Amino acid sequence: MPMILPMLLALAAAPQGAEPPPKPTAAKIAAAAPASSWATIAPEDLLVIDFADGQRGVIWLASTLAPVHVANIRTIARSGWWQGGAIYRVQDNYVTQWGDPTSKKPPAAGIALHPPAEYEWPASAHPIVANRYKDAYAAVTGFTVEGWAVAGDGRSQWLPHCYGMVGVARDLAPDVGTGGDLYTVIGHAPRHLDRNIAVVGRVIDGMATFSARKRGTGGGLGLYENAADNVPIRRVAIASDLPAGERLSYQYLKPSAPEFARTLEARANRGLPFFTVPAGNADLCNLDVPVRKTPVG
Repeated sequence: MPMILPMLLALAAAPQGAEPPPKPTAAKIAAAAPASSWATIAPEDLLVIDFADGQRGVIWLASTLAPVHVANIRTIARSGWWQGGAIYRVQDNYVTQWGDPTSKKPPAAGIALHPPAEYEWPASAHPIVANRYKDAYAAVTGFTVEGWAVAGDGRSQWLPHCYGMVGVARDLAPDVGTGGDLYTVIGHAPRHLDRNIAVVGRVIDGMATFSARKRGTGGGLGLYENAADNVPIRRVAIASDLPAGERLSYQYLKPSAPEFARTLEARANRGLPFFTVPAGNADLCNLDVPVRKTPVG
């Protein structure tokens, strides 16, 4: 017994092992990736929406996966058709939708009025970097070289309805929409919509422009019942058409880059100091491809 106190004092005085460093987050891994691991998004694939209240949203268009709808969207933007349009639907935990609030405006000239249903495509058309984490809605998932997270079944691929993804509003099938009215997901990923609506892009900047809006109540669909609540569109442009001083540039982390695989692992197995039990898995919608503004200089 007399030896216990000296032993405790000795242990207290002994140097303790250093705590393990915090596990790098996906954001930190991406931020540290060299320039060679990033690819620039084509300015033709950036849709810039400015609203009358001064807010802006930037959408990356999936031109290789929904080419006809994206071509329509470019034509609609360049025609000025969205002038007089607005956000007219904000359904909580679902979508924000914009376009023609009246549904009476004639379509923009020069667009495909009956585009194909660009809901899915042969898996062989777009090789992917495979994702090893399991997804509840698809047997196969991965990432195209162009930077898109895709779901599939081994035969077909499709873009998933994840937070921030942009789709083409449509009427009842067989209508597939033209691109004049668009929506973005602002809540839990409604994956039941996969392969039922054309997904044409992803909001990569200004997401709060769409998500932090007053919720609508009309029709059980989040429609604004009072037209005064509509958020008018001031301008819609393709980034490549903007004046030189206004042009935007964004990059995505290449799915083939070693840092990209590390971001996936970091999301599936979050670590100390906050997380004590790693999940060991991540839903496809939690594995978005990192995007950044192109560094200056």
